[in-house]
Amino acid sequence: MNTNMRESIMSAARMAVQGHGYNALSFRELAKAVGIKSASVHYHFPTKGDLAAALAKRYADEAEVFFDELLATPQTHDALMRAYTSAFRKALEDDNKMCLCGIMSAEYTDLPDIARVEVDRFTAVNTRWLLRVLTDRHPNAPHDALEARSLAIFAAIEGAQLVARGRADLASFDRIIEAYHASGLFD
Repeated sequence: MNTNMRESIMSAARMAVQGHGYNALSFRELAKAVGIKSASVHYHFPTKGDLAAALAKRYADEAEVFFDELLATPQTHDALMRAYTSAFRKALEDDNKMCLCGIMSAEYTDLPDIARVEVDRFTAVNTRWLLRVLTDRHPNAPHDALEARSLAIFAAIEGAQLVARGRADLASFDRIIEAYHASGLFD
């Protein structure tokens, strides 16, 4: 089996999970989507948990690269925060999909441990980046307070995405994010 087939499976699986969640992920449906037999999906990913872990790992890795790129170019704090929230908006723009790890978090108790580790890592990647951005903005603020705020920002954005998805209304995401900016949450 080639790498291209593995990538095709991962791409179809990512779309399925972002659109319908982990519990809706079916090897049979994935096989149909990429034009192979279900056994071929199992060749690349022996279990659904292996596939979910690979998806979440890649998603967290992509987030780290994105965050590094954001910090590599000088930007204002506001520009960094707007770029950060735009990443979550893009999932909604793509047929009202959710953040992959956000939707997997909603099904956390159903995830195998290997997938939970990667979903948790995604949260850690986000909150570490937010902590760095907030620390640059408020170098004398207590570390614990900035850590708590980082988690609050991450949770707020995931929540805004969830509300907007439930309404199938991208504009509501924008209104919620603007309300967060106006409230000072992102400062």
